[in-house]
Amino acid sequence: MDWIVIGQQLINGLVLGSIYGLIAIGYTMVYGIIGMINFAHGDVYMISAYLAAIFIALLALLGITSLPIVLAITLILTLTITGIYGWCIERIAYKPLRGSTRLAPLISAIGMSLVLQNYVRVSQGARSQGIPSLLEGHWRFGSEDHFIQISQVQLSIMLTTIISMILLSLMIKKTRLGKAMRATQQDLKMASILGIPTHKIIPLVFVIGAIMAAIAGILVSLNYGSFNFYIGFIIGIKAFTAAVLGGIGSLPGAMLGGLLLGMAESLFSGFIDVDFKDVFAFSILVLVLIFKPSGLLGTPEVEKV
Repeated sequence: MDWIVIGQQLINGLVLGSIYGLIAIGYTMVYGIIGMINFAHGDVYMISAYLAAIFIALLALLGITSLPIVLAITLILTLTITGIYGWCIERIAYKPLRGSTRLAPLISAIGMSLVLQNYVRVSQGARSQGIPSLLEGHWRFGSEDHFIQISQVQLSIMLTTIISMILLSLMIKKTRLGKAMRATQQDLKMASILGIPTHKIIPLVFVIGAIMAAIAGILVSLNYGSFNFYIGFIIGIKAFTAAVLGGIGSLPGAMLGGLLLGMAESLFSGFIDVDFKDVFAFSILVLVLIFKPSGLLGTPEVEKV
């Protein structure tokens, strides 16, 4: 077996898995706090891809061509607006139904997903859109005809994912806000009784999850260059699969699940059949749920009495 090809597929899988992991973090954070799945989360990622393209185009029209400045402004504006989308989703789709049955918020989130999809389709058009490549450099390892290649965008995706995960973990473990989030996750009612403003923590979790998805959306736009209004549904399901695979409710599990899913898809596509990579990915999920229902790093849910 050609180890060069295997190495290239593993790199491609790490890049894809990094994207899955960033989006999966949003799913796992919301589930950890309120025990619900935010099925509109994938569409937040989709909107961030459009926002990044819009801001890059506007900056070009304004004559701003310095790449670091363009990327910095695009990042700040996209994360800010996407965070507002996350806050609005919680206020509209979840807050009014917080005391209802578990099924009602789920249906509301699916409805919000459809609203966001059609909002983008009407405002931006149904055709696939894209942006030109901003980072074109790459590195090659091996001989002239037999090498592993990694592009600047791919390296940026992996480094950004590592940095984002480290910063988020430090925030949750070291800050007062992180302690309040962990207390809310462990017992929402008790945290509220002890004076923790859970009514503020919950929307903030949606905002943080949306920001992580926005980082993924920007990176995907820079890497692949094309997107459409439907990409949120496809990659959202994959990221949800990654979250369940790693153990939904666990941040390290979300990232581990994303990386494993991305590498499994890449290897299957490269050596077997790209048309059935989704079937293979979901088959892995089914097997994990059969033998370890809580996921790879998840813990069995204990009913509070």
